[in-house]
Amino acid sequence: MAHDRDGVQRWLDAYVAAWKSYDRAQIADLFSEDAVCRYHPYDPPVEGRDAIVESWFGEGGHEGAPDRDAPGTYEASYRPVAVDGDVAVATGISRFNQPGGEERNVYYNCFLMRFDGDGRCAEFTEYFMLEPAA
Repeated sequence: MAHDRDGVQRWLDAYVAAWKSYDRAQIADLFSEDAVCRYHPYDPPVEGRDAIVESWFGEGGHEGAPDRDAPGTYEASYRPVAVDGDVAVATGISRFNQPGGEERNVYYNCFLMRFDGDGRCAEFTEYFMLEPAA
């Protein structure tokens, strides 16, 4: 499923939808049972689907994990740059706004991903940088 450009794009779109919904089942469906996730390349990995879901909610004290965003404050768009077998690289932009709409932070993202045979992400590492203030 995720082993071609279209499959990776579907996964990225599902990732954005899950980030907006904070639906535990929707988040879990993105990752293999034994997935590893790093929010920064230097973080120790968050290991296992359940721990990754937990980390999305800021639970469990996982190093580098984000805090939960207020509803309606996150927008993002990511696109695959390279797909080679079960490995993919994607880039994009994440925008975080204050409740009420004022832009707070814009991040430029790069995701390194490896997928399992079912199209779930088995390894996920995020690189990002904050856009400088104008």
